[in-house]
Order: sequence, then structure tokens, then C-alpha cells
Amino acid sequence: MRVYDSIGVQVPRILLPKKNLDMTKWAVVACDQYTSQPDYWKKVDELVGSFPSTFRIIYPEIYLEEADKEERIKKIQDSMKKYLNDSLFEEHEAMVYVERKLRSGKVRRGIVLAFDLEKYDYAKGSQSLIRATEGTILERIPPRMKIRENAMLESPHIMILIDDPKKTVIEPVASVLSVSPRLKKLYDFELMMDSGHLTGYAIDYASEAKVIAALRMLASPNVFKKKYGLKDMKDDKPVLLFAMGDGNHSLATAKAIWEKIKENSGNVEAELADNPARYALAEIVNLHDESLVFEPIHRIIFSLRVDAEGLLKEMEKYYPGKVSYKACSGFKEMKQQVSQSNAKLQRIGFVNENGIGLIEIADASHSLAVGTLQAFLDDFMAKKAAEKIDYVHGDEIVQKLGSEKGNAGFYLPAMAKDELFKAVILSGVVPRKTFSMGEADEKRFYMECRKIR
Repeated sequence: MRVYDSIGVQVPRILLPKKNLDMTKWAVVACDQYTSQPDYWKKVDELVGSFPSTFRIIYPEIYLEEADKEERIKKIQDSMKKYLNDSLFEEHEAMVYVERKLRSGKVRRGIVLAFDLEKYDYAKGSQSLIRATEGTILERIPPRMKIRENAMLESPHIMILIDDPKKTVIEPVASVLSVSPRLKKLYDFELMMDSGHLTGYAIDYASEAKVIAALRMLASPNVFKKKYGLKDMKDDKPVLLFAMGDGNHSLATAKAIWEKIKENSGNVEAELADNPARYALAEIVNLHDESLVFEPIHRIIFSLRVDAEGLLKEMEKYYPGKVSYKACSGFKEMKQQVSQSNAKLQRIGFVNENGIGLIEIADASHSLAVGTLQAFLDDFMAKKAAEKIDYVHGDEIVQKLGSEKGNAGFYLPAMAKDELFKAVILSGVVPRKTFSMGEADEKRFYMECRKIR
């Protein structure tokens, strides 16, 4: 396998289902989506039936709180072994160029690679080449480790961002396709649940060389400093080439497993260099892809132990003299007001069984409304003032769940995507669950697999 150590990537041995499989049933959406919508996952289960599917080798997070964890994990690992034993896959040693047609009609382009976990560190303040963009919740890693540590396969929903405004890495591969059919098509099909279309091509050697050269250029310290205006800074800032977009906890789990393997092996370099667990499969996407929209991630509080008025009073206590609230005529007015949020006067929509309103917080200590809200919610939930919190996408689900009796929804403004890399370089991670790359149905679907044992 070809390894490009200076930029932390490897050309993977991709496993794909053989051509006679129903690919629409094979590919399913990221496991961390629709976590408050059991009907979605029930429909997926019914649609897949007894057909081979990535649904049988992933753990949808909606089921994480159920009592049958161990049994479910065993079924996942047994399905992986069965798929391998049944010779379900064909192997392709290649990067994969991916085109995802969204329901909007826009096309998101990416490249699937294997990433060196030695170049990734999710710890707060990390200066690694591959870096988390949001805070990693450490307690979310051990349950995921149980799934991965004895797994034979991985299939990624991880999307990693590159900041490539001149479009030198991914877009030239698309140009090759437009003038020449030389790239081998690996798959081409409609995704389930009206989620768009997915096409993948094996990247040839010539295109691979150009991709690697372009990534190396982005990783040049001089190019990096100039792009982010760092030349006059006293302290050198290590290059950030790859920033996490989606799936940071999945990559963090792979990293934790890798560190455990190293510890148990005595760190014998010869034993570790070719270990497949050193790498993790993911797709890179250009931050400047026209289809890529940063959507806010909203909050739903379930089964409040105080009423909505009591919740607002708790917020006023947490931020004394800074919080005000006013009712809105409807969701449309609230959204319009939230879109005008800024660092000095942060605006957050509030949805509950009694109606819709707007929370305003003046002179907040955090520059982003999501950071200001999350600090309060962490304190509120620590007091056991509600049963649970969930992080959701889209207007409809905030309206539906937030307005149910005993619940409350918080509607947040979006973060400008152009701010992300510089914010991480200069200030470290942004607050957890700050942004989502599109709506739930636009997330990466599990498709490619790779052996990790």
C-alpha cells in the first residue's frame, strides 16, 4: 500500500460489495443521525430486511441507551465475519472519488483515503496535522471502543475538511471525468429514503499523484502561514491540514483503539508500521465546495422538571443582568431574528408548548451563541433539571419536539464556514455540536469498507 507519511494519508484497500447486490439497501446514513426519530430507523430496518447492508455492521446511536448493548455488538461483529466469509466483497487498492447528489440538486465532491492516526490528536489544545474542530466528549468513546476493538471491518461516515479555496485537490479529479472516462466507476445508485444519489470512481495513478502534490502544497508551512496571516506571529503555529467535519468521535475511537494496541505491543515499531488499525478510513471534502453548507445544530431538552418560565429564570440567574426574552408571532419571525445574532447581542430561538420566542443575551463571554447556550445547558443538566438533551438538525424537528409537552427547543444561528480553520488554529476547538455539514439526510452514507484486523 502506498503511504504518504508527510501528509498522514495512505491509499487504502477498499472493500466494496459485488455488483449483484442491491446497493440502495447496502448504504445507510451515519449512525449519529435521527437520534430522536425511532420511526426513521424502523423504516431502514424494514427496508433492508434480510439483504446484506451496512445497517447490520453499524450501531445507530438511537439504540445506545437500550439494554441489549452486548447482544447488539455481538450481532454487528458476527455480521462482519459473515460478510467476509461469504466473499461478499471485491477489493480495490485506490483512493475513491465520490460524487454525492443531494436532494437540492447540488453535488458534493470528496475523496476517500485512509488517515494515519499518528497524525491525529483529539485532545484539547492539540497541534496535530489532523485536528478536532469541536470539543471531544471523552465519555462517548468507551462505548464505541467496545464496538470497534473486536471488529473485522470499518465503514466510515467521517468527513474531514480541507481549506482549499483555489480548488487544487478534489476538483481536478472531477475535471478528468468531464473530459475522459479513464477512471473506473465503482458504484452508481440511488440512496434510500429519498436521500439523493451516490457515485464513486477509483482514482488512477496519474490523478493520485496530482492529489498528493496538491495536499503537500497545502501542508507547506509557508503557504499555511500566508493563508492565515500568521507570518508576524512570534510563536510558530503547526500546520493544520485536515480539520474534522463529521464523525470526530468515530475517529477519536479509532485513535483510542490504536493507542491501546501500541501499549499492548510494547511500541515495537516493526510490528506497528503495517498494522491496519493505525489508519482510519474517511472522506475529505473541500470547505469551499459550493454544496457544503454549515447548518446550526439545535438543542432539545426532554422532560423538564421546571416549566418553560422556570427554565428562562434559571438562565437569567446563570447570566445575571444579560438575558431578556420576548414572544414571537411564529417560527418565521423567530428565525429572522436569530439570523441577526452577533457577538455583542446573541439571539437564540426558544420553542415550547406555550409558543415561540426569542432569547437575547448581551455581552456574553463566549463569541458564539452556541458556546453561551451550551455553558448554561451543561450547568442546567448537571442539576438534573431535565431527563436528557439531544442535538438535532432542521426547522421541522425543532418545532415538533420542542413544542411537545414538557420539552423545550433552542434554535441557534449558523456559523460562517470560512471562520472555522482560523478559529481552530488560533483558539483551539469551537464548542461541541456547533455546526453540521448539511441536514441529516445529506450526511455521509456508509458505503466503502476496509479490514482493520
